[in-house]
Amino acid sequence: MEKYNILYIHSHDTGRYIQPYGYGIQTPALQRLAEEGVLFRNAFCAGPTCSPSRAALLTGRYPHQTGMLGLAHRGFKLNDYREHMVNQFRSRGYRTALSGIQHIANDAAKDLNTTPWEVIGYEEYLGEPEYAHTAASDWLDKVGGDPFFLSVGFFETHREFPEKSDCDPRYILPPNPLPDSAEIRYDMARFMTSVKELDRKIAYVMEALDRNKLRESTIVICTTDHGIAFPFMKGTLYDQGIGVMLILRGPDGFSGGRVIDSMVSHIDLFPTLCDLVEIPYPSWIEGRSLVPLVHGKVDKIREEIFSEVTYHAAREPKRCIRTDRWKYIRNYDLLNHPILPNIDSSESKSFLLEKGLNEIPIEEEELYDLIYDPSEKQNLCYFDHYQDIRNEMRERLNQWMCETKDVIINGELIDKPGALLNSQDEIDPSPKNAQRTI
Repeated sequence: MEKYNILYIHSHDTGRYIQPYGYGIQTPALQRLAEEGVLFRNAFCAGPTCSPSRAALLTGRYPHQTGMLGLAHRGFKLNDYREHMVNQFRSRGYRTALSGIQHIANDAAKDLNTTPWEVIGYEEYLGEPEYAHTAASDWLDKVGGDPFFLSVGFFETHREFPEKSDCDPRYILPPNPLPDSAEIRYDMARFMTSVKELDRKIAYVMEALDRNKLRESTIVICTTDHGIAFPFMKGTLYDQGIGVMLILRGPDGFSGGRVIDSMVSHIDLFPTLCDLVEIPYPSWIEGRSLVPLVHGKVDKIREEIFSEVTYHAAREPKRCIRTDRWKYIRNYDLLNHPILPNIDSSESKSFLLEKGLNEIPIEEEELYDLIYDPSEKQNLCYFDHYQDIRNEMRERLNQWMCETKDVIINGELIDKPGALLNSQDEIDPSPKNAQRTI
């Protein structure tokens, strides 16, 4: 068995807003990584909120299967931290270290009076998110010859963004779902500054990998948890919420600057690593390996992807299925208005609130044609011509929910006791306004 090293680099709230995906943001380190590795243009998270997304990627299961239905610092935990992929590698002789963000064991560690990294299964914790790049670099200088699993988690590009931007907001295009206003351009300029800082820190880690001659023996995974923290993006099941950057570089075909358009999910990374280091899949894995796709043995590994939200700052249960052509979303707590505390506070949110954001109707079912309506603005669910498609997509979603034992399907969702939740009728997501459930 070839014991390749694994370097898992992950950011907060970046979506696909980096240079290799065609956006006007200079990210030379990420561009270089894409040109040396394999970029997946249609990669999606399994849940567009922080802890559920990360839990899904790291266990190879959907959020409702892991127990991580909400945020780890608001009372939610994995059912079994032994399912985290790091434990598979640690048990096979890998050195395991975490530098920076983890975001899946905050309250679990408090309950056990220990540290999050110990709850998860890491042997070492290298440093806080602000210094994750320097701590990881120093560690790589000393790691020696043992195979390793190193997680480097950055706080960038989470809010709050830097107050001052090196990007002139007068010449910036806001993200796709949002209007071109001075307030949103300013907000986007600050986000772009945060992206550039993320790229600088990633470059620092990659330089350490090269300096220590670890490039050829290391599988690099670079991704983010979900879409950017703007209205109609993070926390939503639209593509701007569930679409993520995903670049892999390493041995066994993950090289050469290739670009793959087929849909893949975060949950597919765990079985991919198992294939690359030749270890068996754990019994709970739901994902599908990317290796046959990268090796050209198949054109696609998925006919559809699924994603979900249950809680963020407030309760908001919804599920979706996406194919190459169609997106179907089902909203389960129908309040006929957006759940505002699940939209991060920002200049963009404030601008839209002044324009009636709280009055936008939310429908129980949504259907979008992703070819002719990639921005997902025209809900086709209630047009006669699309009833057969709606019914098929609804049935496929229901079948997946039944097969994966999603409690939502039977209306059995009960708020977790002790979870810290904001009211669905609030505006501000601040934990200061939240209440513990009983």
